Order: sequence, then C-alpha cells, then structure tokens
Amino acid sequence: MSRAVRQVIVRGHVQGVGYRAWVATTAQAQGLEGWVRNRRDGSVEALLAGVSATVTEVIAACYHGPSAARVDGVFAEDAGPDALDQRNPGERFSILATV
Repeated sequence: MSRAVRQVIVRGHVQGVGYRAWVATTAQAQGLEGWVRNRRDGSVEALLAGVSATVTEVIAACYHGPSAARVDGVFAEDAGPDALDQRNPGERFSILATV
C-alpha cells in the first residue's frame, strides 16, 4: 500500500460549524495522521497522511463535511512528511490554532 501526505484547503462556510472537529474525527476513524486548523481568510487547512486510498476518500468526504457547512471548494496538493511536525506532541491528529 502506498502512503500519501496531502495538504488540503477547504473554502466556503466552514468556520464556526464544527468543520475542524469533523475533519479530526473522520481522519482518526480512518487511521490517518495529521492536523487541521482554521485560517484567517475563512478557510480550513488540513494535513492528511496515511494509506493513499484512504487519504483520497477523506479528501472526497471534505466536499460535504458536517451538516452545517457549505463547502465551495476543496483544493489538495502533495506535502512532505515533515509537515506532520506541526502536530501537538504525542498526538496522531491535532486541531491546531488559527493561522
């Protein structure tokens, strides 16, 4: 199984609706590592790492998100494994502070 590390930006009405918690719960349930955070521009940014097919499935789910969200776009690109270093120490998946 190949491994992927992808940075994801989600735009739309995705802050204040539980989107970060939804990403964290969804990713962890699928065995992924990474982090998620709000951005000052109103988007949500995530880093998803794990089995390529699973990362792809979670990115596809990001188009829907929690029921209160309205997603206008999901943009994903490859990232280096060092991007995982932003996680909180000892956590497989972290909800980080806004940047």
